[in-house]
This record gives sequence, structure tokens and C-alpha cells, in this order.
Amino acid sequence: MRNEGIGSWTARRARMSPDRTAVVHDGREWTYADLHDRSTRVAHMLAGLGVDSGDRVAYLGPNHPTFLETLFGTGLAGGIFVPLNTRLTPTELAHILRDSGTSVLVHAPTHEEHAIELRELVDVPHVLNLDTYELLVAGASAEPLDEPVDPDDVAMIMYTSGTTGRPKGAALSHANIHWNSFNLLIDVDLAGDEITLVNAPTFHVAALNQTVLPTLLKGGTVVLMSAFDPSETLSLIAERRVTYLFGVPAMFQAVAAAPGWGAADLSSVRTMICGGAPVPEKVITTYQERGLIFLQGYGLTESSPSALFLRATESRGKVGSAGTPCFFTDLRVVGPSGDEVSPGEPGEVVLHGPNVMSGYWGKPAETEAVLSTDGWLRTGDVAVADEDGYLYIRDRIKDVIISGGENIYPAEVEDALHQHPAVADCAVIGVADERWGEVGRAVVVLRESASPEELLASLTGRIARYKIPKSIVFADTLPRTASGKLLKSRLRTTYGGPR
Repeated sequence: MRNEGIGSWTARRARMSPDRTAVVHDGREWTYADLHDRSTRVAHMLAGLGVDSGDRVAYLGPNHPTFLETLFGTGLAGGIFVPLNTRLTPTELAHILRDSGTSVLVHAPTHEEHAIELRELVDVPHVLNLDTYELLVAGASAEPLDEPVDPDDVAMIMYTSGTTGRPKGAALSHANIHWNSFNLLIDVDLAGDEITLVNAPTFHVAALNQTVLPTLLKGGTVVLMSAFDPSETLSLIAERRVTYLFGVPAMFQAVAAAPGWGAADLSSVRTMICGGAPVPEKVITTYQERGLIFLQGYGLTESSPSALFLRATESRGKVGSAGTPCFFTDLRVVGPSGDEVSPGEPGEVVLHGPNVMSGYWGKPAETEAVLSTDGWLRTGDVAVADEDGYLYIRDRIKDVIISGGENIYPAEVEDALHQHPAVADCAVIGVADERWGEVGRAVVVLRESASPEELLASLTGRIARYKIPKSIVFADTLPRTASGKLLKSRLRTTYGGPR
């Protein structure tokens, strides 16, 4: 095949296992032959709309087989796929469509109003709702299509969550995604009979590149949930005999708190992986108590996302660690000078490997700020390595609280607060203080009644006194991105003033 990108995957899989179930959604099943037929028709449909090599095709909607058809069809036609965050406003989406230069937008019925508004905000030549999409696909050719695609060509533009400003598009090549899949297959050891539950949004790099694509590469089955629901998650695990799933910490917390947790049949589950944010130890032990292998990883959109992984054999001995570097990824923890720091000393994580992006789409200055000429990526994340080389992610550099000259890592304090049975969720931010310059403040969502004094007292003797927040405020919920990351900037705006 001249197409050496991910667009060729459906053809390669269909010739190996055409009758295996590839995708399940809302009770309906698609075989690999079905997925290839649909993706081929989508590719011809896009070509008929003028999509050529390197043109951008965006998708807006919840998890659905159409997302995958559009992804593979775009790759088969030689285009670049742009998955859109369904939680963004039309104004924010318009920025991404404009920034990426999207020529075709496919959207689900759930986002019809967004699409109408987007037509007024940005010029996208073709905006297709699913009815129009289906008509065009039904009338498209199913003849084989083999556009030349090089592994180093851009496969998708994954926009960052925008927690520090406007989202930037990480340009991920076909090779980036291939190597990321290899990392995952080595770390998790996925099997051909894998049944993977996908309840995190597929526009997020971890859900797509750590679960969907590696499963399809191996010939397993992807069970798509349109939206995350803790009780339905438990039901589908039992009904579909799910073997593998990914989630962010908040999702796994919600599943463990669901009414059916105690009696749920989880006997089919072989592997659960968690990432997207530092994982509270209590979440890990909750799943271990059910006899489940609960693994952690660390990565970011810019690295496709694999970087670190805590493998099954290490999951109990190194609880709380994000693991060691993935097979094809190199990693260092460095100080301000750029030199590696000693074990036990915090520093910034920097990455290198074939899974690291080529840069931010159309943003050379922003690319230069994080990507060195020899390909090392600055992550902006703080970690500490132990004597064995296992890394513990502390926090974002920008979120570190400096109090009286001491560094306080909010994730460490949050982990300690999570141990209290009354705490359902929490976040720690820095607030101004006349004496210390800055002190910690905890924003807590309660599961049951508790006073600030009780919660603060529970930290005494467990973390250093200077790390204990000086105040606690209560909230109904905490703001998060669709990928589960806390929006610390919004928390600082809402709760960071004088109290």
C-alpha cells in the first residue's frame, strides 16, 4: 500500500479479521469489514468535496462510530483529522476551526445549534450534519482507495485543553501514533480478544490513542459509550465482558461510588489504566481491594500521549508512582539549568521519542518554547524520581505554591485530603499572604458533613506543617476540562480572593 498511515488500518485489519466485531455502540455491532467499507465510502465522499492531501476535516460530537469512520476516512483520503472538544463554546470552536483551516466539519445532532452559530463565526466550506453525511456516504463508492501517505505526514491535530490560554494544536504524525501504539501494546500487553470500554471522550488523546486505536490495531472490540455514566459503566462491563478500560481519576472515583459498585461483576476486567491527572492513593487502593490491576500512566497531548507507565508487576510495590519511561520514549527530570537532578529532588519532566509531536500547528514561536532543536519536549510538569528510577508526578510548574521559600505541590496535599472519608473531591490553590507571600487554600466537595477544622486536623502528622492549607472553602463541584483536569485558573479566580 502507498498509504502508510492510520487510514490504511481498516484495510489491513479487514484482510486479517473481516468478521471480528470491531465496534459496539448502543447495542449495535460493526465488523472490521463493515468499518472498512464505511471508512472507504467516507474517504470517497470527502474526496468528492475536494479534500486533498493535507486538508483538514473536523468532527464535533459524542463518542460514536461516525467519529471513527471520519478519522479513518480522512486518513485514507490523505487528509488531517481534527477532533473537537464537545464542551467548548461556539466561539472557542470557531478559533480551532479557523486556526486549523478546516474545510469540512461533520457534526452530530447534539451540536446542531453550535453548527448554526459556527456558520456565522467562521468560514468552513462544508458543514455536514449526520443526515447529510449519511446520504453522501450511502452514495459514495466502496472501491479501494490508496492515496500516498508518508508516516511523517500529519495525521491529526489534537488541541490542548486550553487550561493556560487558547488551545494550541499539537500536530501528531502517523508515525507518532504508530509508535505511541507500540508503547501501549508493550506496556499493557493487549490481546487480540480485548474488549475495551471507551467511556472517556474520544476527542481526548488518551481515550483515542491509549484505548481505541491500540485495540483496533490488535483486532479487538471497542465498546463506545456516548457519555460517561458510572452505573452504565458497571452494567456494560458485566454485559460485554469488558477486559480493558481507561479513565481519569474523577471517573474511577465516580464508578467506585456508584450504587452498584459492591455487587458489580468485574470478573472479566484484566486491566484498568488511569491518567490525565495525579491519582489519589485512595483511588488505587479502592480498586486493588477488589482484586483489580489498577495501573497508572503519565503523558500529554504533545507526546501522543505515552511517556511513563507503571506496569502490572509494579502496581502494588510502587503505589502512587507514574512508573518508568515507555519502551520507545526517553525521559529526564531536570533543574532550571537543564541538568538532570538527583533522586528525590523535584525537577521538570522533559521527553524525547518518536511519539513526540513535530510542533504546534502554525505556531513556530510556541513550538520553539517547548521543543528543542534536538527534539526534547519540555512538559511543564514537576516530578521526583526515586532511587529505582520510578517517577512521581508532583504538579504543574505553574501550580506550585511557594510559601515562605518552601515549595508546596498541591497534588500531594490533595492526595492527603482525599484520604478523609468526608472528602468527595478537592483542589488546592495558592492565595496571597502578607507573612508568607503565598499559602495554600483547599476547595473541597464534601461527601458527608465535616468542618474545615476537622479536615485540617486530619492532615497533622501526615504532611509537613507548612504544606497544610491555611483555609478551606466548600464547593458543590470542581471545574474540570473534558479530559478530567482541574481548571486551577478558574478556581483561583473564584476562590482565590480574601476570605
